[in-house]
Amino acid sequence: MTLVDRLWYGQRRPLWPLWPLAWLYRRIAARRRRQGLALAAGRQLPAPVIVVGNITAGGTGKSPLTAWLVDFLRDQGWRPVILTRGYGGTSSRYPLLVTPTTDPAEGGDEPVMLAQQTGVPVVVDPDRYQGGRWALEQDLGDVLVCDDGLQHYRLPRDLELAVVDARRGFGNGAPIPVGPLREPPERLDSVDFVIANGEALPAIAHPRQVVMNLQPAVLRHLYTGKTCPLTDLAGRKVRAVAGIGNPVRFFETLEHLGARVRGRALPDHHRFSAADLETGPDEWLVMTAKDAVKCRALGEGRGGETAHWVLEVSASLPEDFGATLLDRLGKVPSASK
Repeated sequence: MTLVDRLWYGQRRPLWPLWPLAWLYRRIAARRRRQGLALAAGRQLPAPVIVVGNITAGGTGKSPLTAWLVDFLRDQGWRPVILTRGYGGTSSRYPLLVTPTTDPAEGGDEPVMLAQQTGVPVVVDPDRYQGGRWALEQDLGDVLVCDDGLQHYRLPRDLELAVVDARRGFGNGAPIPVGPLREPPERLDSVDFVIANGEALPAIAHPRQVVMNLQPAVLRHLYTGKTCPLTDLAGRKVRAVAGIGNPVRFFETLEHLGARVRGRALPDHHRFSAADLETGPDEWLVMTAKDAVKCRALGEGRGGETAHWVLEVSASLPEDFGATLLDRLGKVPSASK
């Protein structure tokens, strides 16, 4: 169990002395929401906006859902564009169009990962409205999918999808920093869909709750791009590293595939060094796709014999969710057909 799991996702509240800060955080978040909604009310974008987000800090499965959404929309004739803040990026100019070859130090690890996985335009801008307007002016697409934008209220939106980790739920139910809540659970009452990652959540009474499952998709070599069967992990000694919001889920996925895991949980958006890629005798190093975009350059010259692998996952959702989503979204613009 990681430190975050112990502090936020147990039943107790060991950080209770920080309640004054939690109260202040909740007040500031509520004020920012009111101000953002007032600003968004006077704005308009000439394309549908779908916002993906959550009400807790940490990983819930937002990025796999975003990738699923843009793949689905593209298959239906839309031209999706991903909007994102680009957390961890150091670009001095925005909006920034991220491509599969963009330096993650400039664009951020998740935007580069999404660009590589989906092949659609990814626009980074701390002001998502500015980024969306620019994307449409450049005719990059006709539907905007905002990754991790639920609390970015300055961006007008047509649909909101809130992801909840079925296992972690709302943790100890307290606001940041005492607990993981960015907003109170009642916020889910106003979203269009609640996406339950893993299994249904009976405690959430939402008319459109949809179960999403994340499945291991492929094991890809970090440097050569070649793939090998997931069954090759069975019985294998694996050094697993994860600088993501919920590393425990990653380690457990490898264990379910039969790997003998020695896990190392790192801070979310961790800046990797060559030392982080060291392994013990006869171990494979396995990492997430998000971490891989930062680690590939560290191993240049190591060659295809180096046992450094990337486990990629994909989201699966019910067919009727896609139909409902399209019904809520409306018709595809004729120019996109």
